[in-house]
Amino acid sequence: MRILDTKLDGVKIIEPKVFKDNRGFFMESFNHKTFSELGLNFNFIQDNHSLSVGKDVIRGLHYQLNPRAQTKLVRVITGAIYDVAVDIRLGSPTYGQWVGVTLTEENHRMLLVPKGFAHGFCTLTDNTHVQYKVDEYYSVENDKGILWNDPTLGIEWPTLTPILSEKDTEQPMFKDAEINFTYKPKMEEVHEVL
Repeated sequence: MRILDTKLDGVKIIEPKVFKDNRGFFMESFNHKTFSELGLNFNFIQDNHSLSVGKDVIRGLHYQLNPRAQTKLVRVITGAIYDVAVDIRLGSPTYGQWVGVTLTEENHRMLLVPKGFAHGFCTLTDNTHVQYKVDEYYSVENDKGILWNDPTLGIEWPTLTPILSEKDTEQPMFKDAEINFTYKPKMEEVHEVL
């Protein structure tokens, strides 16, 4: 597996090794030992699977508050998405910034979205299946979100006329969203400050 950093600390693009032949392909989409050796120590406890029947479906921006925050490992089984993570950790040097990555059934890429980031995606094809692992169970009391097109975030979605759930049309603006994440600098960053 190859791990690629993004401009948001902790958000990673994961490229698994894919073995192809005349029958198709084989890959390990998750291997606890390999992930641990790469410093990605997460205790994933649930798999979620969504189907979006149309192109231009936006799901998000979603997150769960502490103490039920979730790390997500997102991949596409069929179709393609534009996957977005937004830093919502108070005090972070990249607070309010976002990164977008195209995940497809052909490129086999995955996006690791840690706790402290809002997540959403836009489908680029019809009949898109998305699967993601989480390390915490769903909690209705902690389920929160941010309006997908908040102009202060400036996310460059690939559509201006998305298909949305009622819930996602009613999400608050970023400035009004309930957030309880705090940025914790790494030890070397603490030493630089002292």
